[in-house]
Amino acid sequence: MSISKAASGKISAQSPIEQRLQIEHLLSPAALSSNQIIDGSDVVKGLTQTSKSLPARFFYDDLGSELFEQICELPEYYLTRTETAILQNYAFEIAQMTGSCELVELGSGSSTKTRILLDAYNQLGYPLHYLPIDVSAGILESSAKQLMADYPSLQVHALVSTYELALEQLIPTQLPSRMICFIGSTLGNLMPQECDVFFSQITNALHLGEYFLLGVDLQKAKHLLEAAYNDRQGVTAAFNLNMLEHLNWRFEGNFDTQLFEHWAFYNETRHQIEMHLRSLRSQSIQLRALDLTVEFEAGETILTEISRKFDLKTLQQELSQHSLVPLKTWTDPKQWFGLLLCQLQP
Repeated sequence: MSISKAASGKISAQSPIEQRLQIEHLLSPAALSSNQIIDGSDVVKGLTQTSKSLPARFFYDDLGSELFEQICELPEYYLTRTETAILQNYAFEIAQMTGSCELVELGSGSSTKTRILLDAYNQLGYPLHYLPIDVSAGILESSAKQLMADYPSLQVHALVSTYELALEQLIPTQLPSRMICFIGSTLGNLMPQECDVFFSQITNALHLGEYFLLGVDLQKAKHLLEAAYNDRQGVTAAFNLNMLEHLNWRFEGNFDTQLFEHWAFYNETRHQIEMHLRSLRSQSIQLRALDLTVEFEAGETILTEISRKFDLKTLQQELSQHSLVPLKTWTDPKQWFGLLLCQLQP
């Protein structure tokens, strides 16, 4: 493992913020060899199978990240504001239930919702320790510095890493307990078998008595779900199509976004939104860096993302099977979104 600290240097030369900030890059030969975003093996696999697919991480180049921030503000996209409202209503109760604890956040991004939790722990007089995990070093550093400017006692130990690697290498917290936060309904992007593996990783990363805070989108009427992924302004469509531009840049491709269209629908059997890119005509695509040529028939699609919608009772049972016992569940008045506080128990 190779570790570097973005805030390294002589302590005496550091600002007060830098003294409270540690950014750690988790690197290992195994991690590097499995970094498929570099070698593109998962792109080749996805585009050469019968039902074509692409990994959702290719949404997030600079433009894709900006478009997703716009999506979160759309009137049709209820998820972000609904979860935020739940946190605003119940963060103090969560802090009271856990007591003093380190906050670990998977996929922290800009850490916007984290502030609600930090406010609650700060109000109770608890020390503030935050361990954000994200693959983007830039967003980790910028968001961490902004947080520390606003919370003078906050200690941040950021990990530039995948979830899997970071969870494997978490060191014991200095505080009485720890809470791993996985909010934003990101769990819905995992297939059932992937979800099962993920819960096992959470279990292995926690010590007995520590906590897991999970936010999930719940099952609801089809028209509400489909509207959230087919906004009238076309931002979600632009976000989806931008994946092709990202592949063009990264792998020397010749996708023409004018020859594909965004298609999102709710699969009622599997209780999941499916986002696709649909070819408008027969065409041949090259990704020269991967030495790959892909043929498309007119109407053929690429699955770019799923977003599963959950039943709370079933999810609570699945969590309990991994010794992550739900202590309390909060929802909004319409019961569109759920926030679960679980504790690792024998």
